[in-house]
Amino acid sequence: MISNVISAILGSTAPVATYNVDFLVIAGGGSGGQDNAGAGSGGGGAGGYRTSAGTSGGGGSAESAVAVTLSTNYTVTVGAGGAGLAVGSNANGNNGNASVFSTITSTAGGGGARGRNGAASTGNTGGSGGGGGAATGGSTGGSGTANQGYAGGSGGTYSGSSYGGGGGGGAGAVGAASLVTGNGGQGGTGVASTITGSAVTRAGGGSGSTFGAVDTTGGVGGGGTGGSSGTGNAGGAGTANTGSGGGGVYGGSAASGSGGSGIVILKYADTRTITIGAGLTGSTAAPSGGFKVTTITAGTGNVSWS
Repeated sequence: MISNVISAILGSTAPVATYNVDFLVIAGGGSGGQDNAGAGSGGGGAGGYRTSAGTSGGGGSAESAVAVTLSTNYTVTVGAGGAGLAVGSNANGNNGNASVFSTITSTAGGGGARGRNGAASTGNTGGSGGGGGAATGGSTGGSGTANQGYAGGSGGTYSGSSYGGGGGGGAGAVGAASLVTGNGGQGGTGVASTITGSAVTRAGGGSGSTFGAVDTTGGVGGGGTGGSSGTGNAGGAGTANTGSGGGGVYGGSAASGSGGSGIVILKYADTRTITIGAGLTGSTAAPSGGFKVTTITAGTGNVSWS
């Protein structure tokens, strides 16, 4: 009787039950640069790559899983890729947008630098950095973010041996510099994850554009191809839902590649049921090995578990 009165006064002291959710959170990639100077522009950097289920970007180790409480809302945002630049923009590419799950925020990928006949144009910083543009004296790639992604590669020398742009940084490697005559640097490779049950590589950097007739292959993991002067091709877009960077473009006759949108993947015990709130696009795979995996591909909203 007395204990009941005390409990009524003080309330229950039973601990709130929590359980762990593993995650892969990749931000949107940056777009490639676009120039009007007849020089190679840099590829966009991949979006930041953070995970508790394997290796994170930038050489980082796995992070701790997120502890969640039943019937509690947790914010999810899937970052869009940076928009490609239209002909005549003559500017660095656009950064992507951050992706979020609860307390985990992955940094947007950096836009690639425009090429120019003048002072160096540095790639934008980001989750992974954008590649540098070809410029008098060359240029440097943008910096990546620790434990999320790598820096972009350097652009070539506008008036010297290389007119190519540097590759955007990837989650798994630095973007390649434009060192060979005329060639743009390839985007840095992404990182493979098995959170969905099979290995998938995501978050490759976009490649720099080339002075020549062959487009530069995009970074492994969805990076966009770099356009070339010989073909007049636009920079290729980063693959959707990989957070990869877009390709740079050579000269003023084509548009640069857009960055790929990001993704949020959540893995949790199959005894739990997720609710995906309004504003989010996602799906949950059939249970396997004691777990469910939910993949969210667009939007902003809340998720909760019961």
